[in-house]
Amino acid sequence: MSMGCLSLILHSHLPFVRHPECPRFLEEDWLLEAISETYLPLLDVFERLEADDIPFRLTVSVSPTLTAMLQDKLLQERYINHLQNLIDLAQAELKRTKNDPELNKLAGMYLRRFENCFKNFTDRYKRNIISRLKYFQSKGYLELITSSATHSFLPLLQNVPKAVKAQIEVAVDSHTEHFETNPEGIWLPECGYFPGVEDYLKARGLKYFFMEAHGILFADQRPNYGVYAPLYCPNMVAAFGRDPESSRAVWSSEEGYPGDNVYREFYRDVGFDLPLEYIEPFIHDGGIRVNTGIKYYAITGRTDQKILYNREKAMKKAEEHAEHFLTARLIRIEQLQKSMDRPPIFVCPYDTELFGHWWFEGPAWIEYLIRKVAMVPDRLKMITASDYLAEYPENQVSTPSFSSWGNKGYAEVWLEGSNDWIYRHLHKASERMVELCRRFPGEKGILRRALNQAARELLLCQASDWAFIMKTGTTVPYAVKRTKEHIYNFNRIYESVMAGSLDKEWLKKIESKNNLFPHIDYRVYA
Repeated sequence: MSMGCLSLILHSHLPFVRHPECPRFLEEDWLLEAISETYLPLLDVFERLEADDIPFRLTVSVSPTLTAMLQDKLLQERYINHLQNLIDLAQAELKRTKNDPELNKLAGMYLRRFENCFKNFTDRYKRNIISRLKYFQSKGYLELITSSATHSFLPLLQNVPKAVKAQIEVAVDSHTEHFETNPEGIWLPECGYFPGVEDYLKARGLKYFFMEAHGILFADQRPNYGVYAPLYCPNMVAAFGRDPESSRAVWSSEEGYPGDNVYREFYRDVGFDLPLEYIEPFIHDGGIRVNTGIKYYAITGRTDQKILYNREKAMKKAEEHAEHFLTARLIRIEQLQKSMDRPPIFVCPYDTELFGHWWFEGPAWIEYLIRKVAMVPDRLKMITASDYLAEYPENQVSTPSFSSWGNKGYAEVWLEGSNDWIYRHLHKASERMVELCRRFPGEKGILRRALNQAARELLLCQASDWAFIMKTGTTVPYAVKRTKEHIYNFNRIYESVMAGSLDKEWLKKIESKNNLFPHIDYRVYA
């Protein structure tokens, strides 16, 4: 038996962004970049570990909106076009830098990465990343879990209980459809917990969720083991608290590993560094400069005089940081052994997109860490929440405290002056959706299609991403537009249904554009 347990959770989520009305849409790059920089590199890690017979066990949550986009044929085709554009740019960079050996070496590195992504995506995975995740789950390496349907911040919907219910039910149904297994657990979006949400989870067979440390520590009964063991809510759904020390090592802007000077600098990209006349064929129409993913400089420090990135030094540092992370956990195990009657579990949840996209060396760090943990199985083993509950089914019963992650930990990011205006519309639309279910309990044909689309539009406007963007100040006009667009679509359907005057052509148009959850049943709000 191991002395301690390590539970790595990678939370994979992007908002639903799909614009078939445009040949190329700027915000679709969120998905295209994440595939090249995060999802495919992590699959590479899993492939190498399996080939070397290295045992590993991770939890990966995949939000329903991300799942829908990864399965979408239009977006798959756009990703291939995006990759071909990056390959063309990297080839141009090889020519441009031919007289500078260091830059030329880096340009070659990027060309190989893009070509590898192209080969894996088209040949190895047949454009279907979801199928490969299913494979690694079938082999016991991954446990795949869901999030709410559109990553809605659930505490701010609780005054319309059927809105919370729908977010959970649609998520579970979508996950089961795509992954062919029922999820055991759920990632509560933004770790947003309110007492009572566990009842919605249990109703759909979900057995556990993750939350911020203070949600556990301030439970109505003091937790005997802090965040190093789960609590059972009164209905026996388990709550696992994030380990602050493990999180700080990766997330902290001052103490975290990703800020090390030898790692790649995210904010220096050839899309902004090179002359417009050269880079214009490779960026968006109209000369809109964007990140291309080709970045030549290291973080260096708080200076504009950045040194060139050295991949070998960065890899060495990633291995050192993996060793440091492991050592810190082993030291903590020795301290905790004195006060616990079971192995502590270190719950380490991170946004998947941190690894590779924001922290270029992140996938390598994960691989180094997994290989090092595999060398000390008697001291630390990788485990999922389901595994832990199976081994240690007896746990303290208590009700956690309302909480979230993010600034100050109590929902401030998603409810403050920049975004509070959205909630009266979300709540009213939710109430109207419940009303539609009551008035039209069993419709068929065009009316049923309209009611199903109303449910989709409501779910889409509830995404936590839009409030988050309004708060952080990035692409705010797009977040406002998306919120208003879905509210408008919903209200237009509502008013048309109530008046008996549906615009069939308009309905067909928005069904084609906002086409996620193809098997949704509007009566989920009944």
